[in-house]
Amino acid sequence: MTTRRWADSHVHLFSIEDGADPALERARAAGVDRFVCVGTDLGTSRTCVALAEADHDVAAVVGLHPHEARHLAEQREGIEALVSHPAVVGVGEAGFDLFYAHSPHADQEDAFRWQVALAHAHDRTLVIHTRDAWPDTFRVLESEGVPPRTVLHCFTGGPAEAERALALGCHLSFSGIITFRNADDLRAAAALAPLDRVLVETDAPYLAPVPHRGRANEPAHVVHVGEALAAAMGRDVDEVAAATRATTRRLLGRG
Repeated sequence: MTTRRWADSHVHLFSIEDGADPALERARAAGVDRFVCVGTDLGTSRTCVALAEADHDVAAVVGLHPHEARHLAEQREGIEALVSHPAVVGVGEAGFDLFYAHSPHADQEDAFRWQVALAHAHDRTLVIHTRDAWPDTFRVLESEGVPPRTVLHCFTGGPAEAERALALGCHLSFSGIITFRNADDLRAAAALAPLDRVLVETDAPYLAPVPHRGRANEPAHVVHVGEALAAAMGRDVDEVAAATRATTRRLLGRG
């Protein structure tokens, strides 16, 4: 059992193949003791809340993923009812995904603006998903106002996007992509980020880091993400573990 402690700031526990409980136990044995379960629609948001009610080291983020933005009208009221639950620490993952465009652009923007407003109104952290959409993402954030606690989940930008996001007050959360051989721009972005503005995540069951790339991801693998982030930042692994865990608790911790 390691004494180094990590937090997985973004995981979809409801999608882990052999179930949330076994995955959580493996992660705890690997030194991960904080988990943020992120919903993608009303149903999965309710599941995240239920998982957080069952385990105090799990917190919930509720909202509507850009892929599901076309369902805003029928899910809006239910998600709004969840936001004030004591286990809910954030709203999202909100934003744009123009790579797949499973929902129309206008619907994605409406859902994004609504969730920014929810985060402001309920003093919750805003968790952002952005893919192939940096100009739109920054445009909406600058228009609506960046909530005091905002995380760019699975950050995939380079130094220019990192600098702009940091200037707006955002935090950058790094996933297994930072371990990929072709991710030099991402590692350069990590190198310029202040230590207190970064988090680590798995986005499990997606984006498994090296040496597990190509297989299903799980929260125990956040250790590899953290080690790669430490290398990119030129910092000690223990220092990065402690700092990212503290930042996760500050932004996405339960009261």
